[in-house]
Amino acid sequence: MMDHLTAEEVSIVKLVRDWVTHEVRPVVRELEHSNTYPEELIEQMKQMGIFGLGIGEPWGEAKVSLPCYVLVTEELARGWMSLAGAMGGHTVVAKLIQAFGTDEQKDRYLPRMATGELRATMALTEPGGGSDLQAMRTTAIKDGEHYVVNGSKMWITNARRSGLVALLCKTDPSASPAHKGISILLCEKGEGFTVSRDLPKLGYKGVETCELSFADMRVEAGQLLGGVEGRGFAQMMSGLEVGRLQVAARSLGVGRAALEDALEYAQQRESFGRPIWKHQSIGNYLADMATKLEAARQLTQYAARRAESADRADLEAGMAKLFASETAMEVALDAIRIHGGYGYSTEFDVERYFRDAPLMIVGEGTNEIQRGVIARQLVKRGTVAP
Repeated sequence: MMDHLTAEEVSIVKLVRDWVTHEVRPVVRELEHSNTYPEELIEQMKQMGIFGLGIGEPWGEAKVSLPCYVLVTEELARGWMSLAGAMGGHTVVAKLIQAFGTDEQKDRYLPRMATGELRATMALTEPGGGSDLQAMRTTAIKDGEHYVVNGSKMWITNARRSGLVALLCKTDPSASPAHKGISILLCEKGEGFTVSRDLPKLGYKGVETCELSFADMRVEAGQLLGGVEGRGFAQMMSGLEVGRLQVAARSLGVGRAALEDALEYAQQRESFGRPIWKHQSIGNYLADMATKLEAARQLTQYAARRAESADRADLEAGMAKLFASETAMEVALDAIRIHGGYGYSTEFDVERYFRDAPLMIVGEGTNEIQRGVIARQLVKRGTVAP
């Protein structure tokens, strides 16, 4: 998977891999079970430059290719998916600002984002909207040199610790079609911006996922991404290519951790006088798990290379997200089967993988929505040839 990387990128992936093995995995079970924010691990990620991997010069110093970024994300998720989530939305916002921001917006935010001093998140989903972004109700109405924001957002990761929120909102609620009235505001916290509550979750512990409320919050007009209204929907869809690659990579990390644990356990555990991997049923599980993961990894890397080459990759990124997330769920369940009763115990990590995996099926657009997107792109392109 690293044949397409530079020597520096290979070193970065190996650095993160070693850090996950020696610093993350020994402490993650206790942090996860207590739902403790991993402050020390996040600080170490800042020191390694992980929050700047998507930010190029002159604002950052260590921007990597998308295939490298995907591999780094996989390594983080192998240790703890929540760590990959801590940098996921941040990277998407960085991409949005670099691609569409004004010079002032780039200079104001990107240098601090590259070091992790300023962390960012994106706010798309609403309590009644789900994956139907065009049905959003959050508005930003122009009032002189400001926008007045009202509405709410749901399922916003890192909302308490992020200093910048890329808010998808309607600057023209009467626009038809609806997407022409959607814009992105770069919001910093202030009067009228409330983190309403932290949402309880099955998995994805440690990092916070919150509901946000906006009540007559005034945002300077210069905070409109790119300076032109009505472009937010297209801008965010472009950013979500990276978001879906990131979700696919998280899925690979969780699935890989489940396979590694299952493989180790199957060699140590004996029944009827021999290691259980030698029993055909267990061996078949392991073979299928490894095969599915490798297929998902190849698909994800192909999508990353296509996106890196500036070709349109929404179809490929969607396929990668769909297949990798479903694979992670299957592999996590198979790991529990291989562990037997121990797989249901919180003394082993496989139960955590099984709780974390479903997030990727519903995150960044549910897989049910994703299948529809893929079908429409197939019809639009008129070909399935690479």
